[in-house]
Amino acid sequence: MGSPPSAGPFISFLTDFGPDGPAATCRGVMLSIAPQARILDIAHSVRKYAIRDGAFQLWSVLPYVPVGVHLAVVDPGVGTARLPVAIRAGRGDILVGPDNGLLVPAARRLGGIEAARALENDALMLPNRSSTFHGRDMFAPVAAHLAAGRSFDDVGPPVDPAALVDLRFPEPRVAEGRLETAIVFIDTFGNVVLAGEPPDLTAAVGPLQPGARLDLAFGADRNGSVRQSATWQQTFGAVPEGSPLVYENSSGQLAFADNRGNAATRLGLQVDRPVTITSA
Repeated sequence: MGSPPSAGPFISFLTDFGPDGPAATCRGVMLSIAPQARILDIAHSVRKYAIRDGAFQLWSVLPYVPVGVHLAVVDPGVGTARLPVAIRAGRGDILVGPDNGLLVPAARRLGGIEAARALENDALMLPNRSSTFHGRDMFAPVAAHLAAGRSFDDVGPPVDPAALVDLRFPEPRVAEGRLETAIVFIDTFGNVVLAGEPPDLTAAVGPLQPGARLDLAFGADRNGSVRQSATWQQTFGAVPEGSPLVYENSSGQLAFADNRGNAATRLGLQVDRPVTITSA
């Protein structure tokens, strides 16, 4: 038996385009330039224009994928003065997309930002460029050329990493007897990711044992405030179907959910809503 074929270059791909035409068009562009590329679709159902949702998904997923080129397009400022950029991270990855904060949290998690460059080399882009589809005409071809071996330095002039648009997720605050946090992300199950980790909650309310009762107060919005009682658990199935729980999610963050239910829809929750957690 012969040896297995070597793996081709790796490109991950995230957008808010939806699953149909635009994402497939970008994949076609990349495969036309780098036909041996392995393209991993991280997500194309990012909430429309929600830069931080896309940034959070990149931050969550990229540590678990091979070193490669990571293309991300959540770009409500397409065609404006915002820069198209490539960022080289300490792990060896290159992230390609708009300079609107989308790429920065993941790059920090992949070993930090080593260098950044503006995408200005026309030879690496499609000859006819639309002002409304930079994903197809600029980002996808540049990502494919980089994956196929083109030098990072060839994409355009250097950009001071400190000048990149930054994006930070909400931070928890430990107070006496309570944790003040906020909703960072809501996944497709309606599970609610909160700012902070279990040690933050422990510092606020004491040791966390399965079954410990907690009160969550969700800050007021146009429909008023919401209060919810839940128990601390290690897994969804520890509570009856439909019952709420607080737990440590697979990324090590605090989260709130309904077992086999949609907690965000049930309570009308949205990203950025403040949450205060206390012992019941």
